[in-house]
Amino acid sequence: MPAIYAVVLAFTKNGAFVGIDNFVKVFADYRFWPAVQHVALFVAIWLVSLTLLVVLLALLVHAIRVRWLSSASRFLFYIPGALAGASSVMLWLFLLDPAVSPVAGILQLFGFETFVQTVSIDNLPVIFTLIAFWAGAGGWIIIMYGALNNIPVEVMEAARIDGAGPIGTAWHIQIPLMRKWISYMAVMSLAAGTQLFVEPRVLSQASKGVVPPDYSLNQLAYLFAFRQNDFNGSAAISLLLLVVAAGLSALFVFRGGLFERE
Repeated sequence: MPAIYAVVLAFTKNGAFVGIDNFVKVFADYRFWPAVQHVALFVAIWLVSLTLLVVLLALLVHAIRVRWLSSASRFLFYIPGALAGASSVMLWLFLLDPAVSPVAGILQLFGFETFVQTVSIDNLPVIFTLIAFWAGAGGWIIIMYGALNNIPVEVMEAARIDGAGPIGTAWHIQIPLMRKWISYMAVMSLAAGTQLFVEPRVLSQASKGVVPPDYSLNQLAYLFAFRQNDFNGSAAISLLLLVVAAGLSALFVFRGGLFERE
């Protein structure tokens, strides 16, 4: 089993048990903590923006009473998700280059005149959030729309009879009843966010090194394994990612009541 093999590699070297030596080596690597900061910042921005925007857009789509317009909106949101990860990044390479981008005017308003300026290190967390939202938010909007449809009609009618407006109904009725689905989205998106690899790798190649090849933890694990031939260090990084992601996921699960019965 690959997971068990990774655990074995993380605690051994040349077939001998070495305890936490591989982890100490990884912690001491000058590339490790910057990669941790990059991934942590991206995940924080990604999860907050995803939760807020997906819930808001799902509520807006659910509020549309014209059937064909509601269906068309859901279809349009879902289209970007049909693109594979690398294909989506390639599209964004075009959008982020002020020389050819159809949104060059917006980029220039922010002072970006070249592709290299656009993909500077400071801008990457926001850029990766935009790419991830473009590719994945549509599916979550549809899931949240389905969760809203599962709210009993009697509950919604009672809220209207009590005089609750759209905002009050959303805040006090709909969002609390969507809590489990929001927690599920957070867990799955956290797992995907910590595995950041394709986006910075493609941007690194396109920018000719402006985006470093060790920007994310997954990239660093790749370099350990295939550039330094250090599969033990790579496994240690992977195990650290697993532990952190599992811990945060457990927090979302219990705080969100994901497995609680109604």
